[in-house]
Amino acid sequence: MPAADDLFRPTAASLQAVPDPAPEQPAPASGTTRKGSSGRVRHDEKMTVYITSDELMDIEHTRLVLRREHGIAADRGRVVREAVALVLAEFEAHGEDSALVRRLRAR
Repeated sequence: MPAADDLFRPTAASLQAVPDPAPEQPAPASGTTRKGSSGRVRHDEKMTVYITSDELMDIEHTRLVLRREHGIAADRGRVVREAVALVLAEFEAHGEDSALVRRLRAR
């Protein structure tokens, strides 16, 4: 079995730019300017987030399922950016009734 470091080491194939096959994002609600995730582009800003080893394994598992079952090659950063974009859009659309509010209140 490979070492944990080998499981997460990027390969040349994973670093190649992949065209974004996603359909266009729906227009934002009136008065908002939020857009979808940035996808695979060079980013000027950086944010460090600490996660558990189980959360990291869940992200990596999701990335592998996307690749194997859906033919979508995405790095972990893109998976996380897409997830954040979805949560923020749902929060903007549903506010008090959003999954984000419910989950944060439950903790």
